[in-house]
This record gives sequence, C-alpha cells and structure tokens, in this order.
Amino acid sequence: MTTVITTQPGGGNGLLLVPPQGHRDWSSGLFGCCSDCKSLICTCCCLPCMLCTLSSKIGDCACMPFFVPGGLLAMRSKLRTMGGIQGSICGDCVALTLCEPCAICQMSREMDTMGL
Repeated sequence: MTTVITTQPGGGNGLLLVPPQGHRDWSSGLFGCCSDCKSLICTCCCLPCMLCTLSSKIGDCACMPFFVPGGLLAMRSKLRTMGGIQGSICGDCVALTLCEPCAICQMSREMDTMGL
C-alpha cells in the first residue's frame, strides 16, 4: 500500500540554535606546562596515550584524535564549549599549530580543573 502525502510539514519555530559563548578564560595559560609536570612528561614521552586519555575524559572515542581529520581541534573546541571558555575555533587552530604539546597540556590541566 502506498501513502500519498498531500501536505508539507511546517517549519520550525524560527529559533536559531547558536552555541553558548564562553564566559571565562582558560584556568591556566598556554605556556603553563611547567606547573603540571605530570601532563608535560606524559605528553612528551607518550603522546598517543595522552590523547587517548583526554579523548575518553570528554566522552569521545579514544581513537578519535588519530582517525578523524581535525580530531584534536574538535576535542579542544568541545572542551571549550563544555567548560564555558571564551575563544574561537581559529584560536584553537593557532594554539594547536604553534605549540601542540603546550595546547594538549593546557587541555589536560583544564580537564583536571573541571573535574573530568
């Protein structure tokens, strides 16, 4: 039996969903690596282990940073959104391009601050 649709579904309620803007800064600076020797050593000695740990902490698949192009950028952006941190995808891209290990350590410190 075939059903013929004679009316088109109505549109939405006209609201545009925009991600909330952050209301605070990162809890530590990009180059504050020496304040957390544990994450610095883990990042420098075993980067894949650190990335898997961080990815799991924010609820993503542990393999995402390795198999999804731009996965680390997506993780940093998600962490910013989850924590209500000011910034932009461009700022995340610059931080990861200029000093990826420092940005990863900053993400780790932020997750610790957030209790993840």
